[in-house]
Amino acid sequence: MTADLAKLALVTGGCRRLGARIAERLAASGYQLALHGHSDSQPDDQLMAALEKTGVRWQGFVADFAAEGAAGQLVEDVADHFGHAPTLVVNNASLFEYDDLGSVNQPTMEHHFRINTVVPTLITSRLSGLLKSGDRAAVVHILDQRVRNPNGDQLSYTISKQALAEAVRTLARACAPQLRVNGVAPGLTLPTQDYAPAQMTRLAEAMPLGRLSDPEDIAEAVRFLAEAPAITGQTVFVDGGAHLESYDRDFVFLGKD
Repeated sequence: MTADLAKLALVTGGCRRLGARIAERLAASGYQLALHGHSDSQPDDQLMAALEKTGVRWQGFVADFAAEGAAGQLVEDVADHFGHAPTLVVNNASLFEYDDLGSVNQPTMEHHFRINTVVPTLITSRLSGLLKSGDRAAVVHILDQRVRNPNGDQLSYTISKQALAEAVRTLARACAPQLRVNGVAPGLTLPTQDYAPAQMTRLAEAMPLGRLSDPEDIAEAVRFLAEAPAITGQTVFVDGGAHLESYDRDFVFLGKD
């Protein structure tokens, strides 16, 4: 990164849930923020409080990644608004819908691949094209621990994330030396209403480290990779050790009474 280029992070899906916690951590580290949302770009209450506390410059951007050209246009819109390309992109936005071997179909697979694999790749490509001589930037793809030991649940989601995980090394090589590309693979982090409290406790106890990942763990891993100038092409699993085990089903089916 050149000396006169302010730290600017584009976080896709950055207004809610895990994306918001990543954005919050980056704001605390002095990053200006471009926060992307699918249909609105209003930060959740916790993130908004953090933005007000830190006083960092930020702007929301709306983009429907199902639309042709939306990925590249988002990067250009961010660069136009802030006056330079992002110095960090966190590809956090993803599609997560259930299917398995019996229900998978072409439209479902194509939709997952577009959002989870094609869009992050195109965003990375466009960012690389916007960097000027001497600029340095980083990309962090948010993956999933299941890419290491998959099961048959969420088939389209899993395969699309596996493709993105493999793209980390390929993009790192293609984009060097100006752009570093790494991945962070969380485990079960923010449960949905499908999980009961007792189930979460049992799942945590079943992890090799006896705990699940929390949003702050993921956010800190992203921040570290964003500021580690000698690291590229790496995936860091932040999952309580879940990737070391093989599970028969998705976590939502395990640990129930």
